Amino acid sequence: MGAKTIHIENLGPVLLEKSSRAKHINISIKPPAKIRVAVPKGVSYEKAESVARSKTNWIKKHLNRISKIIEQNNHLEPIDKEYARSYLINRIEELASQHGLKYNKVYIKNQKTRWGSCSKKNNINLNMKLLSLPKELSDYVILHELVHTKVKSHAPDFWMMLDKHTGDAKGYHKKLKKYGLSYD
Repeated sequence: MGAKTIHIENLGPVLLEKSSRAKHINISIKPPAKIRVAVPKGVSYEKAESVARSKTNWIKKHLNRISKIIEQNNHLEPIDKEYARSYLINRIEELASQHGLKYNKVYIKNQKTRWGSCSKKNNINLNMKLLSLPKELSDYVILHELVHTKVKSHAPDFWMMLDKHTGDAKGYHKKLKKYGLSYD
């Protein structure tokens, strides 16, 4: 649809890209430092640039967070991919059965920015780096994604259901933040 790259001082290049799917101006950051602004139809590049410039501090904060995560991940012990796959597939099966939750497929990946995610089709992606977390936190991430098979957003009913399955969803969420990465 069209794109334009601008330069914002202290940030570098920022891609402004027209999007037929975007309903609002949306800023995303992909590792290591790719900044993209989705520009909805009917919104000018000038307006999108103005929004991006007004969010410079927010963007810097997230760039710093991403660089810390990358640095932290570079210091992790290597994980045996086959062992991670076997362990995580068995663990999600156990937790799904134990909590009466169902998912479609599970994929084990080596992701840079997320612990896990759940698609609209209830396919779950789990990061093999979950093995570097304490067991209670890796189980929490797995349960977080399993609950997304029932509630697709982070609305209050999601947190209530997750709390029912974990006993302390907000507490685990807070502990997990210390380890970087995010999840959906």
